[in-house]
Amino acid sequence: MVFSALILGLLGSFHCIGMCGPIAFVLPLNRENNLKKVLQIFLYHFGRLLTYSFIGLLFGLVGKGLFLMGFQQRISILVGVLMIVIVLIPAKIFNKFNFSRPLYSFVGKVKSNLGKLLKQKSNRALFSIGILNGFLPCGLVYMALVGSIATSNASIGALYMFVFGLGTIPLMTTAVYLGNVLSISVRNKIQKAIPVFVVMIGILFILRGMGLGIPYISPSDAALTISNNPAECVEIDSLNQ
Repeated sequence: MVFSALILGLLGSFHCIGMCGPIAFVLPLNRENNLKKVLQIFLYHFGRLLTYSFIGLLFGLVGKGLFLMGFQQRISILVGVLMIVIVLIPAKIFNKFNFSRPLYSFVGKVKSNLGKLLKQKSNRALFSIGILNGFLPCGLVYMALVGSIATSNASIGALYMFVFGLGTIPLMTTAVYLGNVLSISVRNKIQKAIPVFVVMIGILFILRGMGLGIPYISPSDAALTISNNPAECVEIDSLNQ
């Protein structure tokens, strides 16, 4: 399922250009030294990936808690259904709930600090900009975090978000170098394709939770079950091999 995070990141990076592109366009890079410029871009992305990984770890812990309570398959199905429903619900209806409202104060501080850091030309500033950039509210990041819950594991949840972040790097780096490289019409067409892939990822999560016995896609019910009986654990391990 971690592979789905890469796909989501690659496709979602077109959305990122619209949301975080303005930050990428004005990064305080050393544009006279290519080597330093590459290093600074790396630090910026590394900061973002660290933030994504940290948040993924927290949401993975939530998923692990639900997993230990025996809800692992239900979580995967619920996550898949949630992804599909969010795509199908018109944006104007979804926006009425304004899920980011409780974070307004925190996001305000993040933006304020970003504004200060964007005026500083240093490696430390670029790394810090990446860290803060990762905390900015983004619907696509929320979607990835829902996926990290379904991993039911803190470390895999962190890895899921790390891989998601990796997927956003190519286009974001292109934006840093070339600015607004895609026309609005092209970006609009790509944006329309993103929901299709989100639905496909949602279906994968649903299949995973159904325990159909399909290797790598839908593990059997036994392989997803936790037992306190050592004999049963040995049997389950043999099924996974």
